Amino acid sequence: MKIASKSYRTIWFENNLVKIIDQTKLPHKFIIKDLKTVKDAISAIKTMEVRGAPLIGATAAYGLVLSIIEKNDLSFLQKSSKELIASRPTAINLKWAVDRMIKKLMGVNVKDILKIALNEAKAIIEEDVKFCKNIGLNGLKIIEEIATEKKDTVNILTHCNAGWLATIDWGTATSPIYHAHQKGIKVHVWVDETRPRNQGANLTSYELNEEEIPNTII
Repeated sequence: MKIASKSYRTIWFENNLVKIIDQTKLPHKFIIKDLKTVKDAISAIKTMEVRGAPLIGATAAYGLVLSIIEKNDLSFLQKSSKELIASRPTAINLKWAVDRMIKKLMGVNVKDILKIALNEAKAIIEEDVKFCKNIGLNGLKIIEEIATEKKDTVNILTHCNAGWLATIDWGTATSPIYHAHQKGIKVHVWVDETRPRNQGANLTSYELNEEEIPNTII
């Protein structure tokens, strides 16, 4: 999605670093942070610099890539995987992503393990983007039906942040909204603030504003 008219994903790999948007600074500051080690990835999950189950899973997958870059050793990789899982036990995508990565890497030649790990992490990310896009295309049909029947703006209520900031791109609950907006359907979003962390007010409203989608915090 877009920030200041520039397209971003919430996480990406560049020059042996993992880049994230520090969500603890939003909506007041847009800061791209470098994760250099697996401990950085663990810290980002624990402190909610990244949040949302899909994004946490992607961060964990890239965390294992950073682990291999740091120390290409099986015991260190296994230790890193356990620490990543423990960083947010309630996020189901986290354990799923770590388990998938470890399963893929077991028995792999030391010379090839980094390339295979990076490819698998990227595959996890691209799959999530595809899933979220498909959620949007399916939800778009419902919004189109309502818009046709109302012949007026479609009002939608969101809770917490299930937007692109919680995933890699598109979001889950917001994906149909973004697809509708891109298709020219008039939508307005009621964003509940979601205490105590205000994910709705701080994150959902922020990303909707960046996409120029009318919204009201309640």
